[in-house]
Amino acid sequence: MSVTIDAKPQPMPEPPLPKAEPCVVVIFGASGDLTKRMLVPALARLWQAESLPPSFAILGVDLKQMTDDEFRQHLREGIFGAGGDGDGITEESWSRFAERLSYIKGELENDQTYRSIREKLERLASQGSSANHLFYCSTPPTLAPAIVKGLGAAGLADEAKGWSRIVIEKPFGRDLDSAMKLNAEIADVFDEHQVYRIDHYLGKETVQNIMVFRFGNSMFEPVWNRNHIDYVEITAAETLGIGSRAGYYEQAGALRDMVANHLSQLVTLTAMEPPVAFDADSVREQKVQVLRSIHPMTPEEVERQTVRGQYGPGTVGGEAAPGYRQESGVAPDSATETYVALQFCINNWRWADVPFYIRTGKRLKQRLTEIAIHLKRTPQALFSQTPEDRIEPNVIVLRIQPDEGITVTFGAKRPGPEMHTGTVHMDFSYREGFKFQSLPAYETLLLDVMRGDATLFTRRDEVEAQWRLITPIEKAWSQQPKPAFPNYAAGSEGPADSDKLLAKNGHSWRPL
Repeated sequence: MSVTIDAKPQPMPEPPLPKAEPCVVVIFGASGDLTKRMLVPALARLWQAESLPPSFAILGVDLKQMTDDEFRQHLREGIFGAGGDGDGITEESWSRFAERLSYIKGELENDQTYRSIREKLERLASQGSSANHLFYCSTPPTLAPAIVKGLGAAGLADEAKGWSRIVIEKPFGRDLDSAMKLNAEIADVFDEHQVYRIDHYLGKETVQNIMVFRFGNSMFEPVWNRNHIDYVEITAAETLGIGSRAGYYEQAGALRDMVANHLSQLVTLTAMEPPVAFDADSVREQKVQVLRSIHPMTPEEVERQTVRGQYGPGTVGGEAAPGYRQESGVAPDSATETYVALQFCINNWRWADVPFYIRTGKRLKQRLTEIAIHLKRTPQALFSQTPEDRIEPNVIVLRIQPDEGITVTFGAKRPGPEMHTGTVHMDFSYREGFKFQSLPAYETLLLDVMRGDATLFTRRDEVEAQWRLITPIEKAWSQQPKPAFPNYAAGSEGPADSDKLLAKNGHSWRPL
């Protein structure tokens, strides 16, 4: 039996957005999909919300030949094209925003490009724009070292006249060695306080709320440990396949694409100790300590504690879906995993003997990202002589997508003369609880960069600590026999071995 009790607090007024510091945003890869679909729409919404100052400007840089007007039209199509309603952006606001867009053509591995950028920024400053510069690498990760080197050679990392910050998109390397090399190349030009390694998952409202939920509520904080928690499961399930990303995905796979960044971040936020303050260094230090408490797996542990899968043909949402090996650009005998399940053990005082199970996969039954905290079962002697003597253990579920919110399950007596029990759910939804839309991830993170708040960004040592856990798994997989792929149908809940991973400990996944 399941009963839902809706938590309906009084509607709260929508808080005003903080003001960003004046700056010029320089976007490398300005003609690309990320810029058109995510970055510029996010900045345009911040502009309309009056969070950006009048001196704000954007300079796009890419190989494509475009005039300023052509660049503006290209970006406008990302907001209003194909019958789009502008996602809340008005024509009047866009017109004023577009006046702040300019573009230069340049080869990103050519020093002359960066001299041209410096000259353009100097002209913009003479026209009233800010001397603060935000450089955004909306490019393939392989170009990041060239961009960093070019900015350094042109003196654009210097902060004598204003701040200079650089945003790097994931993946941050593809293994420990490459991550350390990339970090060293960045450190040759930029100080760590200037570097913002962005992971859009950390911009989601529920992810940020994990710390408030844990450390701000006395009913939950005391039980957040091995004495009360049986196991933790973290799920990131997608119904989509790889789309047009075969070139990237064949090299990455689910482990590098999701576990090495997004899901590792969720582990750290779930398991971290209370920071001494809610500031960037304090929070990130505690996250790193969690990663350091997880010992890298041996090849034998990889065999016991990891499961990989690849989807075959099936049905998703009532429509036929091809198998991974039938996707455009994928090798017909590809051994790339599209599903990963694994067990981490955090070897510290709080979490000793509490398994953390992680699973992520494409072409699964349901789109869902959540963290489920399974509390231990209570002694049942009180109900041992009643018709039902087992009450399901309490579960705290932090939903990240698609419907951000929190659910707490607990046992209750059903109405009637006999002792029959059931599980009920207290359900909180951000959308229903606060009655206003939370800020999208990229808007949150871009605003944080412009305000100099690095709390939701990944520090150098955190990146390397993540890869110290992921690289041994990749190496062990490369030395093991290729699995019998495909081993789960599109539209299913994943490979059967994933269930066995938990079953050997007496645990089970929540159904998708």
